[in-house]
Amino acid sequence: MDLNFNKNEDYNKLLVTDLNKRLSQLKLGGGKSKIEKEHAKGKLTARERIDYLLDTKSKSIEIGAFAGDGMYAAHGGCPSGGVVVKIGYIKGKQCVVVANDATVKAGAWFPITAKKNLRAQEIAIENKLPIIYLVDSAGVYLPMQDEIFPDKEHFGRIFRNNAQMSSLGITQISAIMGSCVAGGAYLPIMSDEAIIVDKTASIFLAGSYLVKAAIGETIDNETLGGATTHCELSGVTDYKAKDDADALEKIKSIMDKIGDFEKAGFSKIVSKKPKENPEDLYGLLPKSRADQYDMYEIIKRLVDNSEFEEYKADYGKSIITAYARIEGWAVGIVANQRKLVKNAKGEMQFGGVIYNDSADKATRFIANCNQKKIPLVFLQDVTGFMVGSKSEHSGIIKDGAKMVNAVSNSVVPKFTVIIGNSYGAGNYAMCGKAYDPRLIVAWPSAELAVMSGNSAAKVLLQIETASLKKKGETITEEKEAELLDKIKSRYDAQVSPYYAASRIWTDAVIDPTDTRDWISMGIEAANHAPIEKAFNMGVIQV
Repeated sequence: MDLNFNKNEDYNKLLVTDLNKRLSQLKLGGGKSKIEKEHAKGKLTARERIDYLLDTKSKSIEIGAFAGDGMYAAHGGCPSGGVVVKIGYIKGKQCVVVANDATVKAGAWFPITAKKNLRAQEIAIENKLPIIYLVDSAGVYLPMQDEIFPDKEHFGRIFRNNAQMSSLGITQISAIMGSCVAGGAYLPIMSDEAIIVDKTASIFLAGSYLVKAAIGETIDNETLGGATTHCELSGVTDYKAKDDADALEKIKSIMDKIGDFEKAGFSKIVSKKPKENPEDLYGLLPKSRADQYDMYEIIKRLVDNSEFEEYKADYGKSIITAYARIEGWAVGIVANQRKLVKNAKGEMQFGGVIYNDSADKATRFIANCNQKKIPLVFLQDVTGFMVGSKSEHSGIIKDGAKMVNAVSNSVVPKFTVIIGNSYGAGNYAMCGKAYDPRLIVAWPSAELAVMSGNSAAKVLLQIETASLKKKGETITEEKEAELLDKIKSRYDAQVSPYYAASRIWTDAVIDPTDTRDWISMGIEAANHAPIEKAFNMGVIQV
């Protein structure tokens, strides 16, 4: 290994250390004192409930851990969006678990909470996975009700999804383990089965204070909507549990009896570890997003036995297309090559740029994978499509549109890993969030933006200096440098993978060595949902 490898390794391992520190902090939710208060009530925390529920020593992945990170500072913050979402296994059956975190504003719903819950439901719907709700929430966070209440992607969409999932035969089980009030009361009752914990849980459209104010009736919350009321009088809930552990055991028992599912039939054989050491990923990935590197070496550390069958190896070299296996699952890989390559005409092509020939190749490969029913994995490190008169005259817009068309109409499940750059239309063509990947994750080295920080800062600087000059201000070199630093600092914060993850533009920021687990669990989830639609690209310019 050379000195450059060692420097890269040190840098990327520090990024992973930072990632783990951030995750450790987020896992405290509202803080240690709030956790202690939950324990004093005889309750488990959201994360403890999920850990108890999921099979011991089984794999799980967390969706949206960074949701809300750095947002809502004026309201005291909302770690992980006030809700924990994991894909894992209960009695050997893969499912989605959603747990309100009562240590964060009593589990109240912020705008990002709704977005994260909708993402969890989207995953369950796309993959026909059972979904478990562990309910403990004070309802909508009233100071921000205008951003969460009435719109299509707001709170009410949750219940619409409950109804649609029921009609699709997707199992939904709820456990009411604390507060469940107002409109939020519909979620567990629109599930297939509802469990309620005695004494610590309650469910009602209006609590005792509001009942007193509205109709003058004096009543306590337990009598109004506790476990005895709803299991013996109203029939709203189906099972009474003596405590959190008992409720979770009832969920396990129900899950244990669910029948098998109809499979999509994606190819899977016995998994083989990569021959090349996945730990090498830290040293192979350069510190600077502008530096070149060989994507083939990255792929070798991600695929079984470090083997892949390349499609059109000598054509369109700025994109690599290849068949491989990940944890035994057959995949079609579409990856940006990040080193300088020479085309058949002897012309040098920049790494990370999509050219006419590479867009054409990727389009045809995506079509092939759809015909063969092979899930697609996109490895993004893309600066965009090639610009300039030569590319424009060759029809780069047309070729790019064909690739976007193929990605958009693909019917096999897609999975996206943002390794480095994810800029502009390159993000779209390489299956960014807008193109419905089943899962989309970023490495700590990722950057998501319309363009790089340096390019954007220079453009914004020109605009700002022109504006200041119009006002009669003199712009010295020192003033210009100061403005550039200020603009770049602001822009760089927005291209961070954590900025994207906080807004759920990605599902997670992950350690590169966990990539195989995410893709394999994602394909296993997708295998629950048979493909019901034929691949058709519609009208395209040829």
